[in-house]
Amino acid sequence: MEKLFHSLATFLFIVFISLFQLVAAGEGSFDDNFSKSCPETHFKTSEDGQIWYLSLDKQAGCGFATKQRYRFGWFSMKLKLVGGDSAGVVTAYYMCSEDGAGPQRDELDIEFLGNRTGQPYLIQTNVYKNGTGNREMRHMLWFDPTQEFHIYSVLWNNHQIVFFVDRVPIRVYKNANYTNNFFPNEKPMYLFSSIWNADDWATRGGLEKTDWKKAPFVSSYKDFNVDGCQWEEPYPACVSTTTKNWWDQYNAWHLSDDQKKDFAWVERNLVIYDYCKDTQRFPKLPEECWLNPWD
Repeated sequence: MEKLFHSLATFLFIVFISLFQLVAAGEGSFDDNFSKSCPETHFKTSEDGQIWYLSLDKQAGCGFATKQRYRFGWFSMKLKLVGGDSAGVVTAYYMCSEDGAGPQRDELDIEFLGNRTGQPYLIQTNVYKNGTGNREMRHMLWFDPTQEFHIYSVLWNNHQIVFFVDRVPIRVYKNANYTNNFFPNEKPMYLFSSIWNADDWATRGGLEKTDWKKAPFVSSYKDFNVDGCQWEEPYPACVSTTTKNWWDQYNAWHLSDDQKKDFAWVERNLVIYDYCKDTQRFPKLPEECWLNPWD
């Protein structure tokens, strides 16, 4: 398949943000920035503490979350996914307004759906507002995500939510003041990563079950980066001054011309499922489906 990576040139300014990021790999220990939710046996680090390994077996999975919440910004992590037979296993990197699946949560999801050996991983994204989701998209990746680390990122401001893979935009969710009010822009969110068993739905709709003889399943993480508005009660000063930051200035309100070319390539070649085209599931499509994400 043809590969277009025009976004790399236009995204060189991302390097600049490392001078200003609020939370970065190597700035404090893991325990300074995150809390774990798994047995100690399921979380390990490299000798230098810069790579984190989460494991899943039949007894337990593993996850971690930021201790801080954010409202708008740039959020990025490098991941290397479970290799070999990973059917039924989901590795997630997501943002959520609650520490748990609360009924009124806002959420931005990136989930990697495992598969049988030799079959490609799928990446699923979703958007929740006040506990309602059903905005799934699924894409193939143009590389093997189990061989080396790749960068998965979210840009979130009051104008759009963009999901990136290696700085290539794969999904754009715009805010157009919908009458259904379906754009999460009010609640600050934590960042989470986890590995868990979802063999009731993750691989071929639940037909392929997790082979526990292959356990433990291990996913790897490093270089967590945030450049965003860190939440403070009752509200932080940066909420009303976000336009002073690159991620909420005019150039971040829409895709650049080069990013649009990359996005068009993704849409032509990699989209497996788009809820906006599922008229059987949605006889009346949600309002945002009529908006051009390129605008």
